[in-house]
Amino acid sequence: MKKLITSIFLLAITSNFAQEQAQDTVSQNEEKMEWFKDAKLGIFIHWGLYAVNGIDESWSFFNGYISHKDYLKQTKGFTAKKYDPAAWVDLIKKSGAKYSVITSKHHDGFALWDTKFGDFNAVKGASSKKDVLTPFVSELRKNNLKVGIYYSLPDWSYNDYTHFIRDSIRYKIADEPKRWDKFLKYYQGQLKELSDTYNPDLYWFDGDWEHSSEEWQAPKVRQMLLDRNPNTILNSRLNDQGDYATPEQGMPITRPENKFWELCLTMNDSWGYQKNDHNYKTEDQIIGIFADVISNGGNLLLDIGPKGDGSIPDEQVAILEGLGRWTNKHKEAIYDTRSGIPKEHFYGPTTLSKDQTILYLFVKGNPGGEVVLRGLKNNINRIWVVGEGTKLSHQVLGKVYWSHYPGIKYIKLPEHVLDENMTVIAVLLDGKVDLYREDGAVIESN
Repeated sequence: MKKLITSIFLLAITSNFAQEQAQDTVSQNEEKMEWFKDAKLGIFIHWGLYAVNGIDESWSFFNGYISHKDYLKQTKGFTAKKYDPAAWVDLIKKSGAKYSVITSKHHDGFALWDTKFGDFNAVKGASSKKDVLTPFVSELRKNNLKVGIYYSLPDWSYNDYTHFIRDSIRYKIADEPKRWDKFLKYYQGQLKELSDTYNPDLYWFDGDWEHSSEEWQAPKVRQMLLDRNPNTILNSRLNDQGDYATPEQGMPITRPENKFWELCLTMNDSWGYQKNDHNYKTEDQIIGIFADVISNGGNLLLDIGPKGDGSIPDEQVAILEGLGRWTNKHKEAIYDTRSGIPKEHFYGPTTLSKDQTILYLFVKGNPGGEVVLRGLKNNINRIWVVGEGTKLSHQVLGKVYWSHYPGIKYIKLPEHVLDENMTVIAVLLDGKVDLYREDGAVIESN
C-alpha cells in the first residue's frame, strides 16, 4: 500500500513538473514572439538570377520553360551595379516596415553571400563579384530593423540533392543515403554560416514539401538555430518546427487558428522582378489588405523584386512611399495593437490597443457622413480622427431601459477629415471593450 501511495505521489509531482515546464515554454515563446506581434509590416525581397531576364524564380527551369543551362546564363547579367543597400533600407524604413526578409538562396541554389559551400554565389559565380547580403543586413541593424533571412531547403542545382526538374529526380534517399548525407551537411553547413555570421531575428524557410521532417532533420536544424539564438523565430515551412503560419497571396477569409501568422503578398503577380508584369495593386488595395490583416491579428510581408543591377523598380518605390505616408500618419492604430472586434459589430477592419480601451475603426472610402458601431456596451469617452486630431461626435439610438441591448452608435464623420486612402477613427472607451453577443429575442414566427 505504501508503495502504491508513493508511486501516486511521485506521479503527481512528475505531472505537475511537466505542466509547469509546458507553461514556461509557452510563456517563453510568447515573449520571443512579442516583437513580431507588434511589428505588423515587413518587406519581403526576392532578388537573384531570375531578375536578369525577368523569368520565374527557379520554377522556370524546374517546370521546363527554360533549360537549366540557359537559366544559369543569367549570372552574367546579375551585376548589382546600382545596388545601394543603404537606400534599400531607407525605403523599407519609410514604408513603415519593422523587419525585412531577403532571399539569401532560392530553390535554384544561387547564394547572395560568400558561402564556403560551393562557388554558386554572388561573389564567385556572377558578374556582381561581391557579397550582397552582408551590407544589407548591416544596414538593417543600423536602422534598428529586425533581420529576416529566407532560405530554400531544396537546392535544385546541387548535384547531390534529390530533385532537379519536375519530371526528373537524381536519386532516391533509400538507394543512395550517402549522397543525401552529403546534401544534409551542405545545407546545414550553409544555415550554420548564416546563423554565425548574421544571427537573424527570423528564418523564413521554403520548399519543405519535397521531404519529410525526418529526412530534412528538421528538429535538429531548429535546435541548432536556437542554440545560437534562443530568441530567433522560424516560419512554418520547416515542416513541424515553425513558430508562425505563413499563408501566401490569398488573404484568409476567416481568422487563422495560429495566434501568430503572416500573409506574404506580391505587389503585382510576381515575386522576383519581371519587366512585363505591370499588374500592380493600387495603394488603396494594398492598404486595404494590410488593414484586413492586422484586424485579424496578423502581419503583412509585402514583396519587392529588385532588378539584376540592384535598382528597385519605380512602381515598387512609389507603392512603398505611399504606404509609408499612410502608416506614419496612422501608426498609433497599427503598431503594438491587437486584433479588433468581430465584423458584425463594425463593417470594416478594426484594431484594439493592448489594454483594449481604445478601439480603432478603419473606414474605406466615403461613408456618407457617418459610421456605425453595433453592440458596443461601453460608454464612449472621446472620439478623434487618427493622425489628424479632429474630435468627432456620436449619438446612440435604439437603446431601451428594459433591455441589455446597448443600441446602435452612430459616429459623425465629415468629408473634410477623410484620408486619401483610408481614414482611421479612434474610439476611447470607459474600460476594456465589452460587446453585446447574446442572441436576439424572437419577436414573431411565421
